[in-house]
Amino acid sequence: MKKSQRGVAIVLAMGVVALAAMTATAIMVSQSTWARHSELTADHAQAQGLVRAGVDWARVVLNDDRRTSNVDHLGEPWALRPAPFPVNNGEVAGFIEDQQGVFNLNNIAIGGMINRAELGRFRRLLSILDLPTTLADALVDWMDGDSELQSADGAEDEYYLSLRPPYLAANQPLADISELALVRGFDNNVRVRLRPFVTALPHATQVNVNTASAEVLAATIDGMGLDVARALVAQRDRIYFSSVADFANRLPARLAVPASGIALSSQYFIVSMRATIGKSQARGSALLTREGTGWPAIVWQKTL
Repeated sequence: MKKSQRGVAIVLAMGVVALAAMTATAIMVSQSTWARHSELTADHAQAQGLVRAGVDWARVVLNDDRRTSNVDHLGEPWALRPAPFPVNNGEVAGFIEDQQGVFNLNNIAIGGMINRAELGRFRRLLSILDLPTTLADALVDWMDGDSELQSADGAEDEYYLSLRPPYLAANQPLADISELALVRGFDNNVRVRLRPFVTALPHATQVNVNTASAEVLAATIDGMGLDVARALVAQRDRIYFSSVADFANRLPARLAVPASGIALSSQYFIVSMRATIGKSQARGSALLTREGTGWPAIVWQKTL
């Protein structure tokens, strides 16, 4: 064989060896990637399972609480925020929040009709938070059953149809607090400021004065300033209100308990869970209700 032919043969042989090595490497990498993907998938599935189990844990806690007390306050076991609990190759953490310690936006319009007392409370809350009170008009127009503007700052179908993309006003209660993003004026900054103080529940609710923030209390009790509300909350956190009469006795003389809208117990709670297994993490939340006498029910549940 000529030298040139032997050289070509050697080059071809080296090429075949290199190609075989590359193929073997690709197969090994592919198998390693598949194994890692399978591991991550399994870890994520396990983490999601722990999140769902956490929701059941919250239902047990809330059910036990109802059996032992008719008053809900922030010194009870359900309100504690335990440290993350270690599990095999990870941890799980969760906490429960009372949804009647914040203002229920769906109180404003019930059955398509405006509740003027609740609308006034929402306006006061907006003012306390240094937000435009005209936002209340836009929210009423979004939820009420007619097409009449509350004011020049309100918004009905004509406004929403002019947007890109266009859509219609809901004309019904909020399905979720995230729906505020669709309402005129409720930009991201407004929603971030408002979020700790409001909720959207499927039924009209009362404010639990044992769990409400100073801002929500000041908005709920006509004539109460924020400083007075903060002092009342500091006192309450040492000794919770045992009855409406107890709450009334601790109010300054010039203030009165409203005829409706306040309570000492709660029916709606949100449980938030986080589970980490290896490098995978799952998060979830659920709205729970203790309406009736049965086991706490899940109104909605979200898992990521």
